[in-house]
Amino acid sequence: MKVAVTGAAGFVGVNLVEQLLDAGHEVVAIDRVRSNALAATGVTWIDGDILDLDSMIRALDGVEVVYHLVAVITLAQQDDLAWRVNTEGVRTVAEAALTVGARKVVHCSSLHAFDQYHLGSALNESSARATGADLPVYDRSKWQGEVELLKVVDRGLDAVICNPTGIYGPIDYGLSRMNAMLRDAARGRMPVGVAAKFDMVDVRDVAAGLIAAAEKGERGENYLLTGHMVGLTELARTAARSVGRRGPRFSIPLRALELVLPIADPIGSRLGSDILSKGAIDTLLTSPVVDGSKAARVLGYLPRPTEETMRDLMTFLVGSGQLRR
Repeated sequence: MKVAVTGAAGFVGVNLVEQLLDAGHEVVAIDRVRSNALAATGVTWIDGDILDLDSMIRALDGVEVVYHLVAVITLAQQDDLAWRVNTEGVRTVAEAALTVGARKVVHCSSLHAFDQYHLGSALNESSARATGADLPVYDRSKWQGEVELLKVVDRGLDAVICNPTGIYGPIDYGLSRMNAMLRDAARGRMPVGVAAKFDMVDVRDVAAGLIAAAEKGERGENYLLTGHMVGLTELARTAARSVGRRGPRFSIPLRALELVLPIADPIGSRLGSDILSKGAIDTLLTSPVVDGSKAARVLGYLPRPTEETMRDLMTFLVGSGQLRR
């Protein structure tokens, strides 16, 4: 079957394309970047512009299933490019898929499309969405992207939405923020951790969940792709121990992070980084418990153990020359 993946050279994209190739599909990889990690056989690379409808119609011609992964990930409160890509980009891809007669669209959204900050119980597919003007632009844009997709669904497109939690694991030549943090811990560069927990999911399980959604997902529905609730300091210590180091000696209490909130964005701006931002700290403070039972029930989705992901990630980092034992 001929399928298309936008953002094919990205973290999730490389893992998804690899699984699609293993399943025997012909893949149209839409990305301005090329990935040497993917086998040349079975992949056709296209420089598609997700903000240009004609460009996407040409890219998706003859495709049966479209996996839309492109997004601008940021922890900032405002980012015009992130808003455009995460909202207009979704609508453009959806309209192109409808025009060419694609059988299915799977949109990879995010846990951040939900309002994680005002929960009274576990987060599930019916929880409140990220509509508040005070929320980070990534959260608001991921929700608005879903809104734009559902407008095209109302016009006849068969599309489903997957919302992964925090993604990590191999394969990753980029490195993602979380994988980079774990590599730093393994290098002995993280003497202090943060006393926070978060639902972390293996990128390979996310890819498998997206494929399952294409096969079994119901039109217009959301599916939370969860992993396991893990302590971030313990993950860092596990990474360090895997290469013979000690890792963080202690953790900063979450209450201490709350004191930084009023000045987080100004400090982050001066440092030229969004890692120290209100959005980043709020995410750690909320650490929502996420209910993945719908994906398990409908898609047959089952995440692997945390221990397996960490073992495979450290093995990959060493084998790819990104980490020394």
